[in-house]
Amino acid sequence: MARKIKAFGWFENTFEGIIFWSRWVQAPLYGGLIIGAVLYLFTFFTELAHLYHQVLGGETETKVMLSVLSLVDISMVMNLVIMVSIGGYSIFTSKIDVEMHEDKPLWLEGLDAGMLKIKLATSLASISGVQLLKKFVDYRDIAAVEGNEGIYVEIVIHMVFIASALLLSVTEKTIHSYAHPAPGDAHGDTEQH
Repeated sequence: MARKIKAFGWFENTFEGIIFWSRWVQAPLYGGLIIGAVLYLFTFFTELAHLYHQVLGGETETKVMLSVLSLVDISMVMNLVIMVSIGGYSIFTSKIDVEMHEDKPLWLEGLDAGMLKIKLATSLASISGVQLLKKFVDYRDIAAVEGNEGIYVEIVIHMVFIASALLLSVTEKTIHSYAHPAPGDAHGDTEQH
């Protein structure tokens, strides 16, 4: 009987070790995101060269503004990729030892899965906002080709992103308020007589 319990304990420990090790399956995904970010740099510099030619060619302010907004859009997508790769790796795979590093990004402090979701949702809402701004800047040309329906759909999508970010924030705040009662709260403070 004791051997069976010992054998089962060995099997359980081994199985739990394999499950714990499986977090490393995600590491190549984060590496792939970094490669994607490097490749995305080519898009940024292509758009920058396009902007350069527009400015030298005397393009209208609207066209130049659209190119600048495209650069902003690329930058925000790049921020999203970096957030997912660094944040996801440090939360789900292995802690990144940057506590004492002078260049440690502020957004990494106190980062957990809930906060990462909120940061991602707000980033998506921001990217959607830039896309919507591009549509508003070029409204006349777009309305002539696509009609008004396209812009209404983009407004609805943007509002969904904003609502999602707000709901995630409220949910996360509610969860943390129950997990860590505030000082003076009925659960966190003793009654005084």
